[in-house]
Amino acid sequence: MLTHLPLSALSDTQALRAHIAQWKSEGLRVGFVPTMGALHAGHISLIETALRHADRVVASIFVNPTQFAPGEDFDSYPRTLEADAQKLVEAGCHLLYAPLASDMYPQGFATTVSLDGPALELETEFRPHFFAGVATVVSKLFQRVRPDVAVFGQKDFQQLRVIERMTLDLDLDIEIMGAPTLREDDGLALSSRNAYLSAQERQTAAQLYAILNELKDRLEAGKPLSECLFQAREKAQSVFDSVDYIAVRDEATLSAIEAHGARPARALGAVKLGRTRLIDNLPVHGLNQG
Repeated sequence: MLTHLPLSALSDTQALRAHIAQWKSEGLRVGFVPTMGALHAGHISLIETALRHADRVVASIFVNPTQFAPGEDFDSYPRTLEADAQKLVEAGCHLLYAPLASDMYPQGFATTVSLDGPALELETEFRPHFFAGVATVVSKLFQRVRPDVAVFGQKDFQQLRVIERMTLDLDLDIEIMGAPTLREDDGLALSSRNAYLSAQERQTAAQLYAILNELKDRLEAGKPLSECLFQAREKAQSVFDSVDYIAVRDEATLSAIEAHGARPARALGAVKLGRTRLIDNLPVHGLNQG
């Protein structure tokens, strides 16, 4: 028990399970929000969503080393546990689980979750390690918390679809909910990594949202998909240091859109600006493209 924190906070898994077992013995529905900390209003909105759908809510904070590749920002990722705990208290969260890396990945740990389907392409083309690390740690957290419902942000849309698929395929009997992306006034999606942006970069960063919005509007107006994607990519390349992808995919499966006919779709983008990698996405309605 981390008693110096202003919230019931646990690093001991057996104590966590005892708390949750007591709640479930009382017939209470348990919600769960996994995070890596450095909490902002977007995270708090996930807590608020969970509170609307559960009687008790657990948040976890764990900067997961297996989803970072060498050279990524694992060592510099912001760690603000006490401030995060206070934000959770104010949001009405009931319990914080903050496991140690040595507990999550003890000596000899040798198992990962293998993925297909929505984990293919997009993020995986540029961060091939990422979803195996995410799925492995989330599956472990699910086994420890045993929630009835878990809430993930739609900003990480491909991650949401991967977790939904994993939960279904592994018969985990957990309801997965996607909560809307929270944005700054200029449209920039809230993210812990926004703290890396310089003042000048911060002004530029919102252009990703603007580019995706323009792509969405053109597609919904019936413009050809290939033309719209070309223009969006050209604009992104003129604004950002590099562009990993600007894509439009089937909203349910994230597969490439090939068949004609109106269907829900998602416009997704990932770009680099200075040392910061930005991702975002928007729904596209009434797409009628081949």
